[in-house]
Amino acid sequence: MTNEQILIFALLGVVFALLIWGRWRYDLVAFGALVAALLLGIVPSEKAFEGFGHPATVIIALVLVISRGLSRSGAIEWLARHLVDGARALSAHIAVMAGIGAALSAIMNNVAALALLMPIDLEAAERAKRSPALTLMPLSFATILGGLVTLIGTPPNIIIASVREKALGAPFYMFDFAPVGGAVAIAGIAFIALISWRLIPATASGKNPGKELFKVEPYIAELVVREGSPVIGKRVRELDPTTEDHDAAIIGLIRRGKRLPGLARRQEIREDDVLVIEADAKAIDKLVGALGLAYVGAEKHAGLIAGGDLELMEVVVPPHARIEGRSAQRLGLLWRHGVTLLGVSRSGRRFYERVRKLEIRAGDVLLLLGPAERLAQVADWLGGLALADRGLGVINRRMALAAVAIFGGAVLLASLGLLYLPVALALAAVLMVLLNVVPVREVYDAIEWPVVVLLGAMIPIGAALEASGGTALIANQIVALSLGAPPWVVLTILMVVTMTLSDVLNNTATTVIAAPIAIGIAQRLGVSPDPFLMAVAVAASCAFLTPIGHKNNTLILGPGGYSFGDYWRMGLPLELIVIAIAVPLILLVWPL
Repeated sequence: MTNEQILIFALLGVVFALLIWGRWRYDLVAFGALVAALLLGIVPSEKAFEGFGHPATVIIALVLVISRGLSRSGAIEWLARHLVDGARALSAHIAVMAGIGAALSAIMNNVAALALLMPIDLEAAERAKRSPALTLMPLSFATILGGLVTLIGTPPNIIIASVREKALGAPFYMFDFAPVGGAVAIAGIAFIALISWRLIPATASGKNPGKELFKVEPYIAELVVREGSPVIGKRVRELDPTTEDHDAAIIGLIRRGKRLPGLARRQEIREDDVLVIEADAKAIDKLVGALGLAYVGAEKHAGLIAGGDLELMEVVVPPHARIEGRSAQRLGLLWRHGVTLLGVSRSGRRFYERVRKLEIRAGDVLLLLGPAERLAQVADWLGGLALADRGLGVINRRMALAAVAIFGGAVLLASLGLLYLPVALALAAVLMVLLNVVPVREVYDAIEWPVVVLLGAMIPIGAALEASGGTALIANQIVALSLGAPPWVVLTILMVVTMTLSDVLNNTATTVIAAPIAIGIAQRLGVSPDPFLMAVAVAASCAFLTPIGHKNNTLILGPGGYSFGDYWRMGLPLELIVIAIAVPLILLVWPL
């Protein structure tokens, strides 16, 4: 073992110990390790920051931007209405999402499949009032497993097919991976749905990065029934299932400027009626989409809504504020400043005046709707204090079809090999920004920068491990020790070594390293290389122990609120299941 190899193994040991300990942020540990590697001469200075331009890092950032676009356009909202059932048990929800994720991953890139489903899963967690940590890791692992089934499902399969073509004159074809990959995926998803989420540590499952830091009582807001709304002709009480699903309630109906008596439960809804809603800020915007309603005063914002540049802001009214003792109508808030008072929260107490005519009191919380660049200025003019940003936004539902078409087109171009995946995703992100599906100001907010730093810092260290001969040293030593053992033992050891490398390196690099070793082992044993190549294909993709082994694991790190050491608790038993299922099936389908 060379001095360089000793240094890099020692550095990796320290890094993984610190990451599993979790005392310091993972991005700081990774970046500190990169600096240490530079000072020790392990990583050449000219390659110090190559990881930040690596395709894996770029893909993570672009996928997060595209996911924001799918959410902002209402595409995720529409899918969630059809896929998410608030009454569904957690295990049933995980089974449904895992099954869909695996199926999508078999026919498209598994990173793209997770990008499509992750916002839906976050929406489901919010509706069910549970931590997204309970479901995001199972979803990520399921999309990884689904990629095992076909040639295009995951990059290692494509690499293995090309290696076989060079070595034997013919590649693996589209569904050659299905007998083994499909069985492994089915067994893995069964484990994911029934057991996996119970293994996520309480410290992770208790986290909810999207959880509010303060309690705001529900707002009283008004929504207008416009022409073509699906609620026209229905009675108010018929809308209860939808409103209850969003933790909202209809508490009144206004017709021709007058509020009807009571809760108007039996009234048949007409065009231009105004429904009085009691709900929190996010639920109000979701009801607009679910019930086909519009905001009061929306005609003033029509151009902005089409451009997707409206935002919601929560403002608390302190004593002696300009708006205290006055109404929004009296101040000319809408016609003078272009901002709508959408709702008012008054410590949970209901009122019966029109929102725009309500005399505002100190302590009220106002929900304002208007152009993003104007809201802060208007809140200051009103004398209010803006509450901490809770990610409130107005969904631009007119762009849903365009957002889906852009994303689908990018995935199709990448799947057909017409565009390199990062280029296809970059094109999709640019189009979403140009069409204002994702406003320019939100592009950087959409990216989980600590995750980008983690990946960008660790990739050069992984490359140094490979360049120093460290990975080949590990593999060759274990292979040498296993010679003379039965072929199935050697095959199992090869899978374990490949999985271990894949948890440290990215799966593409692991496949490139392990595939020639697999062919060399087969030649030494005098058997067919096919089972060993197939073992590498399965093992290289099944990196479940760390967040850096697969792009999907990295993608969920921030939204799920996980720490580095949370992955192995669920990932280790899953890797053992993969080996237990794959080894006998490989030997059955691809005889020695």
